[in-house]
Amino acid sequence: MAEAPEKFDTAMTTWQEWQDAPWGRLRYAIAEANLARHLDDLGEGPLRMLDLAGGDGGDAMRLAARGHHVTIVDHAPAMLAAATERASTAGLTELITCVRADVTALPAELAELADGAFDVVLCHNLLQYMDDVPGVLATALAPLRSGGLFSMMAINRHSAALSIAVRETDPAAALAALGTDRSRTRMFDSALTLHTAEEIIPVLQGLGCEDVQHYGIRGFCDYITDDARKYDPAFYADLERLELATTARPPYMHTARLFQLTARKRGN
Repeated sequence: MAEAPEKFDTAMTTWQEWQDAPWGRLRYAIAEANLARHLDDLGEGPLRMLDLAGGDGGDAMRLAARGHHVTIVDHAPAMLAAATERASTAGLTELITCVRADVTALPAELAELADGAFDVVLCHNLLQYMDDVPGVLATALAPLRSGGLFSMMAINRHSAALSIAVRETDPAAALAALGTDRSRTRMFDSALTLHTAEEIIPVLQGLGCEDVQHYGIRGFCDYITDDARKYDPAFYADLERLELATTARPPYMHTARLFQLTARKRGN
């Protein structure tokens, strides 16, 4: 179910507006904070990171700003062009490498992608577009060194019915959403398959991951219907503090709009 790159290229303006909106900023800020909890355990010095389906570098720029070397792999040319421009504007060109490729079949000629050379691998917001979840995760884990940190993120199926009931005030549609894992993104005009952390954790463990940690992203933001107020700096600051305080706190992580899992790759 991999989508054509053109769909992502043509939605660039809408996507960049979404990133700059409060909900987009929270998505990146909370994910970065969750990663930061684990990075010190990987050793001193800059880390080598691989950002699969990294788009225009929303995660990569934050990590490169911390001094890490990040390779972005994506199949959409406009997204990679935007990432290159962002890196140049931020003075991060030496820390950001962009590779155009299908993340489900990393090119063999890029030896560093196949020999476990990376300390950190990100697989954020990719699984909902794919059919073969175990296969995608296995491919994503291959470039990660033993003991390295893996982070994946996906839309949380548990949030679908709640979001429909609150945002659309449509209990009948919310009831219907309980019985399906299918959805659609209007931004990229693509079909989605929704997952839960509870489903993905055993898959990761079966692929050789351990110390799996479950986080929720946007456990409150998406259920506050006054979107305009979220642009107020003071309100946003309070909201971000709340999201940070509850990202790993049950029950909020179970109903957050996104779930993030971090894990260690077990040594040989």
